Amino acid sequence: MVVTYLKQFLLLLVIFIVLCDVEVIKASHPVYKGYQSLETTLPKNQPYRTAFHFQPPRNWINDPNGPMVYKGIYHLFYQYNPKGAVWGNIVWAHATSSDLVNWEHRPVAISPIEPNLDVSGAWSGSATILQDGKPVILYTGVNSQNQQVQNIAFPKNLSDPYLIEWTKPLQKPIMAPTIQNQINSSSFRDPSTGWLGPDNVWRVVVGSKIRRRGVAILYKSRDFVHWSKVKKPLHSAQGNGMWECPAFYPVSIGSRDSVDTSKSSHDLNVKYVLKVSLDDIKHDYYTVGSYSYHTDTYTPNNGSIENGFSGLRYDYGKFYASKSFYDGEKNRRVLWGWVNESSSVNDDVKKGWSGVMALPRRVWLDKSGKQLHICPVQEIKKLRRDPVTLTNHVLQPTSLIQINNVTAAQADVEITFDGLDLSKAEIIDPSWISKPQMLCQEKGTSVRGSLGPFGLKVLASKGLEEYTSVFFRIFKNVQTNQNMVLMCSDQSRSSLDNDVDKSNYGTFVDVDPIQEKLLLRTLIDHSIVESFAAEGKASIIARAYPQLAIHRAAYLYAFNYGSQSVRISKLSAWSMKRAQITGKL
Repeated sequence: MVVTYLKQFLLLLVIFIVLCDVEVIKASHPVYKGYQSLETTLPKNQPYRTAFHFQPPRNWINDPNGPMVYKGIYHLFYQYNPKGAVWGNIVWAHATSSDLVNWEHRPVAISPIEPNLDVSGAWSGSATILQDGKPVILYTGVNSQNQQVQNIAFPKNLSDPYLIEWTKPLQKPIMAPTIQNQINSSSFRDPSTGWLGPDNVWRVVVGSKIRRRGVAILYKSRDFVHWSKVKKPLHSAQGNGMWECPAFYPVSIGSRDSVDTSKSSHDLNVKYVLKVSLDDIKHDYYTVGSYSYHTDTYTPNNGSIENGFSGLRYDYGKFYASKSFYDGEKNRRVLWGWVNESSSVNDDVKKGWSGVMALPRRVWLDKSGKQLHICPVQEIKKLRRDPVTLTNHVLQPTSLIQINNVTAAQADVEITFDGLDLSKAEIIDPSWISKPQMLCQEKGTSVRGSLGPFGLKVLASKGLEEYTSVFFRIFKNVQTNQNMVLMCSDQSRSSLDNDVDKSNYGTFVDVDPIQEKLLLRTLIDHSIVESFAAEGKASIIARAYPQLAIHRAAYLYAFNYGSQSVRISKLSAWSMKRAQITGKL
């Protein structure tokens, strides 16, 4: 019987692959050959296109690449398919901005045309500003032998602040896999931003794996052109597979100000962050630790968990392949991340596009030194209009209030909760402490607790047939005698369409509700719900595709479905203007 079922499953799998023309390549993106170069007519009705998140007018995008600021202009490059709404034909698209909010599309910066460098793909990479102020890009190419290699590109005209044209002057890669260096040619990609040591030598890490061990391979160079692989990696960890898009940078201790990676070698007031994008599960994980230039080794702090996919994350929702840069204009670190779709491939093709960038976020180290804060950059607030406020409002048990006079499909909401009777907190089963997302699945919006769920219902239909909820629940850990704050983003009722992914997301927030009020900020942008707790100690970005709650038929509510009351000490909500994204690709 088991053999019969197995044969039936394998037959169905073969039929699916044949019908859908699907294959999976080493870059870990599904390949839909029939759709790769299929240009479609954009439908007039586009309820899921965003208003203030960055996206091109059509087609597929994925990883942000090489973000930087040059002569006062912000640059964002990204993986882009100019011919269709699925992954394929990838080039480096380019956009510029003076404020990280409004953007202008520029011509494609890097195209895959060189047999020895990138003819089979121009994949992700990073930008570095050299000592003389000259920007340079390192990126992964797939050569004619289907090997992943690392290449270099320079701006053609340094006097052009928009860096329109880029050249690839070298005829061979600057880093390549060989038998001698024991690098897997199909798992060798995404060079990081470079940093300069006190020995005046540049360093870069490239993502790789050795069986199930993720590896940040370290390279060194004196001129940023000729590179040598260091025998030992900067860091590695067993059990979590391929490390994509590695990033390594310093963060200030006790300050929100950032630090230029290449100018912090003797600074004792910094810690270091190593971020990797885990290909197996498509999430970005990071650790905070220390770095020795003498031995070129990175050591995570005690408590920075690396094995088992249970460590610290930039975001606990749909956020991947991130890149950050040091913004010397405003002395901060700015983070970009890719938000993929939760809709079906067929729906993506019908709407003519797939993928959005998360809002640019500022990154700084928490005063505890244990984790990062990650919040939208300040400039996003310039899009706010028509404020609505509510203060000192008690949400009685099982209550729901509508927030009026806000464009609910395109809004920014900040809400602060207090007035909690923590003696009533629900006792948490210890087995759930390491499984916050599963706990959010188990105890969703409709599951009544004591202190929670309370929070916001967004992209809600008038009759609440559809909604996405973002909420807190308070638990008591009797083993430590501490309160635990669970943050959830519940998509289970986000759409009447059963073909979309409606997973719940969740994490515990490192905040003490005895000492601190609970702060929640949620930005709603048609098909994106981007939420931040406690000034970015935790964030969750989710996709929603409501069929009823679109445009003016979307509503916004605050709610408390717990058995205990909770007070809104202040709620501020704004309708959001549309960002100006102009120009042609």
